[in-house]
Amino acid sequence: MKGSAHIVAPIARAILGLACRLDRAELAKIPKKGPLIIVTNHVNFLEAPLLYAFLYPRDIAGFAKAETWRNPFLALLATIWECVPVERGVNDIKSMRCALDVLAQGRILNVMPEGTRSHDGRLGRGHGGIVAIALHSGAPIIPVAHFGAESIWRNLRMGRRTDVCFRVGEAFRLRQPEPGRAKSARAEAADEIMLRIAQLLPQKYRGEYAGREASSRQLLSAKA
Repeated sequence: MKGSAHIVAPIARAILGLACRLDRAELAKIPKKGPLIIVTNHVNFLEAPLLYAFLYPRDIAGFAKAETWRNPFLALLATIWECVPVERGVNDIKSMRCALDVLAQGRILNVMPEGTRSHDGRLGRGHGGIVAIALHSGAPIIPVAHFGAESIWRNLRMGRRTDVCFRVGEAFRLRQPEPGRAKSARAEAADEIMLRIAQLLPQKYRGEYAGREASSRQLLSAKA
């Protein structure tokens, strides 16, 4: 059903444009080709369709909980956009392999390291699964932050559009950890990734990462 994306993307843009007033100029910084991991904050349902719709025709895939396919409408969208199903609470090797296949095909993999929605827009703690994917694939990572979407439900009830702003950071790659430091280096790298997202957000949204600065200790600067 991948061929349906050229139909769904314009429709999604039109619907999202009615509900949201978007500041998305920085999305033009996303490279037009080549494997890429986009890491984003996870506020609610909105960020995934926004990225899929407005980065099209770039081929993008993301993770979706396995329960998504129980809902016929959500299953249709997840299938069109070739989402990677994830079984929560288990070490899902199959989803890891699917994610690496996405990158091997030169596509974009969208990852939300928090793993769950914040609803209020404040960053939660990031998980380390993204680190394994980045190290195994060697793909560059670009942080993409957005804010404003936390107001979508209140604004819809009041018949108002929601202002949503996207900010895009610099691309980087992860270093391979030193021997014997894999576990601790993974946690540090996950925090570094989240700090790169936090730096793109206004202070009130930085949550767990407020008052902290990213370093380059775990990262290699690289152009995508």
